[in-house]
Amino acid sequence: MTPLKTRADTAISAISGATLGIYLLIALSLSLLALVSFYDVALQVAALIRAEDMTQGVLQVLHALLLTLIIVEILETVTAYFRTNRVQVTPILIAGITAMVRRVLTFGVEPVEPLDIGMTLAAILVLTVAIVFIGRQERTD
Repeated sequence: MTPLKTRADTAISAISGATLGIYLLIALSLSLLALVSFYDVALQVAALIRAEDMTQGVLQVLHALLLTLIIVEILETVTAYFRTNRVQVTPILIAGITAMVRRVLTFGVEPVEPLDIGMTLAAILVLTVAIVFIGRQERTD
């Protein structure tokens, strides 16, 4: 092997190791965030028992749960990278849909422009089509 090829292989190995290390730190951070987020869900449920406005309390619990779900889906993307050495797009798209659903839940609580509602629904439609398309593509691969 030529010295230039050896140096390139060494550099690529070092960069790959750094990438794996960063992904590991991200996975650990997301795991911690998911646990803290789920603890927040438990606190929101406890507050719901004493809440005067049940509708607002239920919405807060749903927001906390959906945030936890988004974090877990992103964590799933990172763990799938460790299993396959490829970034999986489907969990990211699912996290996007979950974020949009979370946004829809606020429509009844705060004033929203009709354009905002339309753009959110369009984003949900695009993400759904992307999941269907990628799902078909993954089945054929």
